[in-house]
Amino acid sequence: MSAVDVLVERLGGLVPTTAIVLGSGLGDLVESIKKPIRVAYRVLPGFPVGGVSGHSGEVVAGYLSDTPVLVLAGRAHYYEHGNAAVMRPVIEALAGVGITKLFLTNAAGSVDTDMPPGSLMMITDHINFSGSNPLFDEPTDQRFVSMTEAYDRKLRIALEQAAAASHTPLHQGIYMWFSGPSFETPAEIRVARMMGANAVGMSTVPEVILARFFGIRVAACSVITNFAAGITGAELSHDETREVAPRGGAKLGRLLQYLFASGNLDS
Repeated sequence: MSAVDVLVERLGGLVPTTAIVLGSGLGDLVESIKKPIRVAYRVLPGFPVGGVSGHSGEVVAGYLSDTPVLVLAGRAHYYEHGNAAVMRPVIEALAGVGITKLFLTNAAGSVDTDMPPGSLMMITDHINFSGSNPLFDEPTDQRFVSMTEAYDRKLRIALEQAAAASHTPLHQGIYMWFSGPSFETPAEIRVARMMGANAVGMSTVPEVILARFFGIRVAACSVITNFAAGITGAELSHDETREVAPRGGAKLGRLLQYLFASGNLDS
Protein backbone atom coordinates (compact mmCIF):
# COMPACT_ATOMS: atom_id res chain seq x y z
CA MET A 1 0.00 0.00 0.00
CA SER A 2 1.14 3.54 -0.70
CA ALA A 3 1.13 6.31 1.91
CA VAL A 4 -1.98 7.71 0.21
CA ASP A 5 -3.75 4.35 0.49
CA VAL A 6 -2.85 4.03 4.17
CA LEU A 7 -4.01 7.56 4.96
CA VAL A 8 -7.30 7.18 3.10
CA GLU A 9 -7.97 3.91 4.92
CA ARG A 10 -7.12 5.35 8.35
CA LEU A 11 -9.14 8.55 7.76
CA GLY A 12 -12.29 6.48 7.45
CA GLY A 13 -14.22 8.92 5.28
CA LEU A 14 -12.76 12.14 6.69
CA VAL A 15 -11.83 14.34 3.69
CA PRO A 16 -9.72 17.34 4.77
CA THR A 17 -8.50 19.83 2.19
CA THR A 18 -6.19 21.73 4.58
CA ALA A 19 -3.03 20.54 6.30
CA ILE A 20 -0.63 22.05 8.85
CA VAL A 21 3.04 21.14 9.35
CA LEU A 22 4.28 21.80 12.87
CA GLY A 23 7.83 22.97 13.53
CA SER A 24 10.17 22.48 16.48
CA GLY A 25 8.43 22.76 19.84
CA LEU A 26 5.02 23.48 18.30
CA GLY A 27 3.49 20.05 18.82
CA ASP A 28 0.98 21.23 21.45
CA LEU A 29 -1.42 22.28 18.68
CA VAL A 30 -2.39 18.64 18.16
CA GLU A 31 -4.11 18.74 21.57
CA SER A 32 -6.67 21.12 20.02
CA ILE A 33 -7.67 18.58 17.37
CA LYS A 34 -11.11 17.10 18.01
CA LYS A 35 -11.84 13.43 17.24
CA PRO A 36 -8.14 12.79 16.51
CA ILE A 37 -6.97 9.96 14.30
CA ARG A 38 -3.23 9.32 14.75
CA VAL A 39 -1.00 7.71 12.15
CA ALA A 40 2.72 7.33 12.87
CA TYR A 41 5.09 8.29 10.07
CA ARG A 42 6.75 4.89 10.36
CA VAL A 43 3.66 3.13 8.95
CA LEU A 44 3.43 5.49 5.97
CA PRO A 45 5.68 4.28 3.11
CA GLY A 46 8.24 6.89 2.13
CA PHE A 47 7.62 9.16 5.12
CA PRO A 48 10.92 10.14 6.75
CA VAL A 49 11.49 9.67 10.45
CA GLY A 50 13.20 12.78 11.77
CA GLY A 51 15.64 12.76 14.64
CA VAL A 52 15.14 16.24 16.08
CA SER A 53 13.73 16.67 19.58
CA GLY A 54 10.40 18.46 19.50
CA HIS A 55 9.19 16.55 16.42
CA SER A 56 6.98 13.58 17.29
CA GLY A 57 6.60 12.18 13.77
CA GLU A 58 2.90 11.47 13.26
CA VAL A 59 -0.09 12.59 11.24
CA VAL A 60 -3.03 13.68 13.36
CA ALA A 61 -6.32 14.01 11.49
CA GLY A 62 -9.53 15.43 12.90
CA TYR A 63 -11.26 18.76 13.34
CA LEU A 64 -9.90 22.18 14.22
CA SER A 65 -12.77 24.57 14.96
CA ASP A 66 -15.07 22.09 13.17
CA THR A 67 -12.94 22.17 10.00
CA PRO A 68 -11.43 18.84 8.84
CA VAL A 69 -7.64 19.05 8.94
CA LEU A 70 -4.48 16.98 8.72
CA VAL A 71 -1.75 18.01 11.14
CA LEU A 72 1.79 16.77 10.57
CA ALA A 73 3.50 16.75 13.95
CA GLY A 74 7.11 16.96 12.91
CA ARG A 75 9.24 17.18 9.79
CA ALA A 76 12.55 15.89 8.53
CA HIS A 77 15.24 18.42 7.64
CA TYR A 78 17.80 18.75 4.88
CA TYR A 79 20.58 18.73 7.47
CA GLU A 80 19.49 15.35 8.82
CA HIS A 81 19.66 13.54 5.51
CA GLY A 82 21.65 15.73 3.10
CA ASN A 83 18.58 15.64 0.87
CA ALA A 84 16.52 18.77 0.26
CA ALA A 85 13.71 16.55 -1.10
CA VAL A 86 13.40 14.48 2.09
CA MET A 87 9.84 15.81 2.59
CA ARG A 88 8.76 15.13 -1.00
CA PRO A 89 6.93 11.85 -0.18
CA VAL A 90 5.02 13.73 2.54
CA ILE A 91 3.94 16.66 0.36
CA GLU A 92 3.11 14.31 -2.51
CA ALA A 93 0.93 12.22 -0.22
CA LEU A 94 -0.88 15.35 0.99
CA ALA A 95 -1.70 16.22 -2.62
CA GLY A 96 -2.76 12.62 -3.19
CA VAL A 97 -5.38 12.69 -0.42
CA GLY A 98 -6.84 15.97 -1.67
CA ILE A 99 -5.01 18.66 0.32
CA THR A 100 -5.20 21.99 -1.53
CA LYS A 101 -4.04 24.37 1.24
CA LEU A 102 -0.95 23.93 3.40
CA PHE A 103 0.04 25.95 6.47
CA LEU A 104 3.69 25.61 7.40
CA THR A 105 5.10 26.60 10.78
CA ASN A 106 8.64 26.81 12.07
CA ALA A 107 10.84 28.09 14.85
CA ALA A 108 13.12 30.87 13.62
CA GLY A 109 15.70 33.40 14.68
CA SER A 110 14.93 37.10 14.39
CA VAL A 111 17.13 39.45 12.39
CA ASP A 112 15.05 42.48 13.46
CA THR A 113 15.49 44.01 16.91
CA ASP A 114 11.80 45.00 16.95
CA MET A 115 10.73 41.35 16.56
CA PRO A 116 11.81 39.70 19.84
CA PRO A 117 11.53 36.08 20.98
CA GLY A 118 7.91 35.02 21.38
CA SER A 119 6.78 37.02 18.33
CA LEU A 120 4.88 35.57 15.38
CA MET A 121 5.90 36.37 11.81
CA MET A 122 3.83 35.60 8.74
CA ILE A 123 6.20 34.77 5.91
CA THR A 124 5.57 36.88 2.83
CA ASP A 125 8.52 35.60 0.78
CA HIS A 126 11.73 33.67 1.22
CA ILE A 127 15.40 33.62 0.25
CA ASN A 128 16.97 30.23 -0.45
CA PHE A 129 20.50 30.65 0.91
CA SER A 130 21.26 26.93 1.10
CA GLY A 131 22.39 26.35 -2.48
CA SER A 132 20.07 23.35 -2.70
CA ASN A 133 16.59 22.68 -4.03
CA PRO A 134 14.15 19.78 -3.54
CA LEU A 135 13.54 19.62 -7.30
CA PHE A 136 17.11 18.65 -8.16
CA ASP A 137 16.92 15.49 -10.32
CA GLU A 138 13.25 16.06 -11.22
CA PRO A 139 13.28 14.89 -14.87
CA THR A 140 10.28 16.81 -16.21
CA ASP A 141 9.81 20.44 -17.13
CA GLN A 142 7.49 20.72 -14.12
CA ARG A 143 10.68 21.44 -12.15
CA PHE A 144 10.56 25.03 -13.44
CA VAL A 145 8.07 26.09 -10.77
CA SER A 146 7.02 29.73 -10.58
CA MET A 147 7.74 31.17 -7.14
CA THR A 148 6.42 34.67 -7.82
CA GLU A 149 3.56 34.15 -5.37
CA ALA A 150 4.89 31.21 -3.40
CA TYR A 151 2.95 32.38 -0.34
CA ASP A 152 -0.68 32.60 -1.40
CA ARG A 153 -2.11 36.12 -1.22
CA LYS A 154 -5.64 35.06 -0.20
CA LEU A 155 -4.33 32.83 2.59
CA ARG A 156 -2.13 35.66 3.86
CA ILE A 157 -5.13 37.99 3.92
CA ALA A 158 -7.10 35.37 5.85
CA LEU A 159 -4.26 35.12 8.39
CA GLU A 160 -4.17 38.91 8.76
CA GLN A 161 -7.93 38.98 9.38
CA ALA A 162 -7.68 36.18 11.95
CA ALA A 163 -4.85 38.03 13.71
CA ALA A 164 -6.96 41.19 13.90
CA ALA A 165 -10.01 39.29 15.14
CA SER A 166 -8.01 37.46 17.82
CA HIS A 167 -5.94 40.54 18.80
CA THR A 168 -2.78 38.60 17.98
CA PRO A 169 0.23 40.73 17.00
CA LEU A 170 1.47 39.36 13.68
CA HIS A 171 4.68 40.60 12.09
CA GLN A 172 5.29 40.09 8.40
CA GLY A 173 8.60 39.43 6.75
CA ILE A 174 11.01 37.45 4.63
CA TYR A 175 12.43 34.13 5.80
CA MET A 176 15.93 33.05 4.78
CA TRP A 177 16.66 29.32 4.62
CA PHE A 178 20.09 28.17 5.81
CA SER A 179 21.02 24.50 5.53
CA GLY A 180 21.98 24.00 9.20
CA PRO A 181 22.51 22.17 11.46
CA SER A 182 25.00 24.66 12.87
CA PHE A 183 23.55 28.05 13.68
CA GLU A 184 24.45 30.99 11.47
CA THR A 185 27.49 33.16 12.15
CA PRO A 186 27.20 36.88 12.95
CA ALA A 187 28.69 37.61 9.51
CA GLU A 188 26.02 35.49 7.83
CA ILE A 189 23.33 37.32 9.76
CA ARG A 190 24.73 40.66 8.62
CA VAL A 191 24.47 39.36 5.03
CA ALA A 192 20.92 38.15 5.71
CA ARG A 193 19.96 41.60 6.94
CA MET A 194 21.54 43.30 3.92
CA MET A 195 19.65 40.93 1.61
CA GLY A 196 16.34 41.85 3.22
CA ALA A 197 15.67 38.88 5.50
CA ASN A 198 13.69 39.37 8.70
CA ALA A 199 14.08 35.85 10.11
CA VAL A 200 16.34 32.86 9.53
CA GLY A 201 15.82 29.13 9.90
CA MET A 202 16.59 25.62 8.70
CA SER A 203 13.30 24.38 7.24
CA THR A 204 10.08 25.30 5.43
CA VAL A 205 11.48 26.52 2.10
CA PRO A 206 11.88 23.03 0.58
CA GLU A 207 8.30 22.25 1.58
CA VAL A 208 7.05 25.47 -0.01
CA ILE A 209 8.79 24.60 -3.28
CA LEU A 210 7.42 21.06 -3.19
CA ALA A 211 3.91 22.23 -2.37
CA ARG A 212 3.91 24.62 -5.31
CA PHE A 213 5.28 21.81 -7.50
CA PHE A 214 2.27 19.68 -6.55
CA GLY A 215 -0.20 22.55 -6.96
CA ILE A 216 -0.89 23.17 -3.26
CA ARG A 217 -1.47 26.74 -2.01
CA VAL A 218 0.84 27.76 0.84
CA ALA A 219 0.92 30.06 3.85
CA ALA A 220 3.58 30.00 6.56
CA CYS A 221 4.33 31.45 9.99
CA SER A 222 7.48 31.55 12.08
CA VAL A 223 7.55 31.49 15.86
CA ILE A 224 10.53 33.64 16.83
CA THR A 225 12.52 31.78 19.48
CA ASN A 226 15.69 33.88 19.65
CA PHE A 227 17.59 36.78 18.18
CA ALA A 228 19.93 35.59 15.46
CA ALA A 229 23.69 35.35 15.98
CA GLY A 230 25.52 38.58 16.74
CA ILE A 231 22.47 40.68 17.53
CA THR A 232 22.71 40.30 21.32
CA GLY A 233 26.10 38.61 21.58
CA ALA A 234 24.55 35.58 23.31
CA GLU A 235 25.38 32.03 22.27
CA LEU A 236 22.57 30.11 20.54
CA SER A 237 21.30 26.63 21.37
CA HIS A 238 18.52 24.25 20.43
CA ASP A 239 17.50 24.23 24.10
CA GLU A 240 16.45 27.85 23.69
CA THR A 241 14.30 26.88 20.71
CA ARG A 242 12.60 24.11 22.67
CA GLU A 243 11.99 26.41 25.63
CA VAL A 244 10.57 29.43 23.81
CA ALA A 245 8.74 27.73 20.91
CA PRO A 246 5.82 26.37 22.98
CA ARG A 247 5.04 29.88 24.29
CA GLY A 248 4.94 31.35 20.82
CA GLY A 249 3.27 28.18 19.61
CA ALA A 250 0.35 28.79 21.96
CA LYS A 251 -0.23 32.17 20.27
CA LEU A 252 0.01 30.55 16.87
CA GLY A 253 -2.42 27.85 17.91
CA ARG A 254 -5.01 30.43 18.94
CA LEU A 255 -4.47 32.31 15.68
CA LEU A 256 -5.01 29.16 13.63
CA GLN A 257 -8.16 28.29 15.56
CA TYR A 258 -9.58 31.75 14.78
CA LEU A 259 -8.58 31.28 11.15
CA PHE A 260 -10.23 27.87 10.86
CA ALA A 261 -13.37 29.13 12.59
CA SER A 262 -13.63 32.17 10.28
CA GLY A 263 -14.73 30.36 7.16
CA ASN A 264 -12.20 32.36 5.14
CA LEU A 265 -10.31 29.23 4.12
CA ASP A 266 -12.95 28.48 1.49
CA SER A 267 -12.01 31.48 -0.63
